[in-house]
Amino acid sequence: MTRLRSDAQENRERILTAAQELFSRDGLDVGMREIARRAGVGPATLYRRFPTRDALIDEAFAEQMRTCRSIVESGRTEPDPWEGFASILRWLIEVNSHSRGFVDAFSTADARSGTLAVHRRELLATIDEVAERARRDGRLRQDFTLSDLLMLLSTGRTIASFPEAGRARAAARFATLALDALSAR
Repeated sequence: MTRLRSDAQENRERILTAAQELFSRDGLDVGMREIARRAGVGPATLYRRFPTRDALIDEAFAEQMRTCRSIVESGRTEPDPWEGFASILRWLIEVNSHSRGFVDAFSTADARSGTLAVHRRELLATIDEVAERARRDGRLRQDFTLSDLLMLLSTGRTIASFPEAGRARAAARFATLALDALSAR
């Protein structure tokens, strides 16, 4: 990658910061012009740095994807299948409680191209492995599917709109209720 001039790098960082803030607060319906306006740059500058909306979304959520990958890999290595699955669900709900846009991007990534779509497929395949282990162990409902997980994450996206002071508590409570519903008990 070519190194950017300092002013171009500053513009790029301002665009990413604006996109992260707006996507987190408002979801993916935010327009590119609004992001450019918030960043204090023109639309041409935004498109020069991020030629497509998918490119901007991928870059805006790169850190969350790395976090999700770490969460899923940690759950995969947990010796107890149910605990591995439960830890994945708890942490994904916690991460998602900070950004409506990330949940939207992750939930609809199969309809898009780009890095996020590739990560999504890989992470869902790994989560499915962990879920299968928990089903075989008899602790996860036999009828659980990845669609159920995506539905839970999409439903939980509203937590990101809660007042910040109560968000962590709401995410933890939502995870507890979701795990109770998914338990084979």
